[in-house]
Amino acid sequence: MRHPGKKTESRHKAGYIAIIGAPNAGKSTLLNRFMGEKLAIVAAKPQTTRHKVLGVLTEPGRQLVFWDTPGYHLSDKLLNREMGKRSLAAMADSDVVLWLVDPRHRGREHDCVRDLILNSRKDNLVAVVGKADLVPAGEAEALAAALREEFGFEEVHRVSAKTGEGLDKLKNALISRLPESPPLFPGDTLTDQPMRLIAAEYVREAVFRLTNDELPYSTAVTIDEYVEGNPAGPGPGNKTYIGATIHVEKENQKMIMIGSKGAMLSEIGIRARQSIERMLGKPVYLKLFVRLSKDWSKKKNSIRDFGYGD
Repeated sequence: MRHPGKKTESRHKAGYIAIIGAPNAGKSTLLNRFMGEKLAIVAAKPQTTRHKVLGVLTEPGRQLVFWDTPGYHLSDKLLNREMGKRSLAAMADSDVVLWLVDPRHRGREHDCVRDLILNSRKDNLVAVVGKADLVPAGEAEALAAALREEFGFEEVHRVSAKTGEGLDKLKNALISRLPESPPLFPGDTLTDQPMRLIAAEYVREAVFRLTNDELPYSTAVTIDEYVEGNPAGPGPGNKTYIGATIHVEKENQKMIMIGSKGAMLSEIGIRARQSIERMLGKPVYLKLFVRLSKDWSKKKNSIRDFGYGD
């Protein structure tokens, strides 16, 4: 029997959550941990993320739609300014902003995000000190206390995306701030990113992990062909065929990317193919090319053509 005037069930909640932070704060690792899938590429180098990656986490009664954003920092470089626009757009379009702070690095880039947060809405902010497994508990708590005092936060969460520490409590805090809403995406949606884009990102991740200095930051990847394989077909026809081009800005970068007798390009291809196969759950044939696209990161048209600008 239903009692008059009382709710018998809680209403469905859904909304967008932007993960904001300085470069290398751990935003992509946190997104992947929440999703239980590797949607965003991860590398030890800063400024790995260029796209605004969306991940959809659907659970009974709620749907959390995460945006993993490029690391926010001030820069004179055209490409970095375009990346900053994506972070700002995500903040403006989100119901909740998750500010992720790296307790080990609080220099100029942290201060840039701090100033951005100071000028934003406070009622939809959730502050998080990440990488709790990498610093002493007292150090993380001291930073959390400083953030509570400076911003007036009732609570600052401490989490480790690696171990899972604090993630359930953080997720509940995010859900509590989401508006009542029907699901924004079908329940089986994991991301709105096309597989072509995800494949290109996996190639770029392999470049980040295997090359040094300026080369990863001078690299863009485009997918020239993407042909679905027939799982029931015999021989090589059952593989998904992907043809990708790695664009570099200088002639000497091209030589490094290819390596002696093609060794570097081969290793990049192996690592990227393995990541793509894990995502697809089926075999892939990946063919890589390297192309000189001189100073592409300084040209607005090239940035747009490679999918990094509007």
